[in-house]
Amino acid sequence: MTNAPSLSATERTRHRRLRENGRTDRAELDAVLRAGFLCHLGVVLDGVPMVVPTVYGATADTLYFHGSVASRSLVASPEAEVCVTVTHVDGLVLARSVFEHGVNYRSAMVYGVPRAVIDPDEKLEGLRVLTEHVTPGQWDYARQPSRKELAATTLLALSLDEASVKIAEGFPEDGDGPDGELPVWAGVLPLRTVRGALLPDPALRPGIPLPAHLAALAEE
Repeated sequence: MTNAPSLSATERTRHRRLRENGRTDRAELDAVLRAGFLCHLGVVLDGVPMVVPTVYGATADTLYFHGSVASRSLVASPEAEVCVTVTHVDGLVLARSVFEHGVNYRSAMVYGVPRAVIDPDEKLEGLRVLTEHVTPGQWDYARQPSRKELAATTLLALSLDEASVKIAEGFPEDGDGPDGELPVWAGVLPLRTVRGALLPDPALRPGIPLPAHLAALAEE
């Protein structure tokens, strides 16, 4: 059995607090990124911090994202360092004392200087990666971007070389202490994101069937 690659340990990604929740396996980063499609882009622009939610798509070594006010500003400030975060909340940890309450989560932080994707072929590929990450099968089904639309789109690419992952899971940890004798219920309230039933556009022309890839996605 071969050893899985490890995440880099830098001053920004080294686990200092809650080290037991830290993960160093690169596969853990890939899993966190695969599980979602919404990230938060944090950057300091003109001395002011800004955090912008935006969708993303990931390859083996790159995170692609676009469509935010910050991305346009970043193009004008190409040396701007950013921090991109992805978080999934899996449950509320309800302890016997308020102090021991917590949250089960999976999270990733990626640091670096993003680059604007200028090459038309890479931009098209990056948008395909993003689209397929969010809705698998949709890139080949819907109309793809025109030259004019590509030119009007800002796409940024961020290397995954510097990243940190933390995962918190489990039950309250106060059962073995004095609070374990309290007549207070303790446990976990699981939380999850689910897809609802597909809603057709009111302007949809009659006779257009639901494509198989969307029907399958809604059933997952």
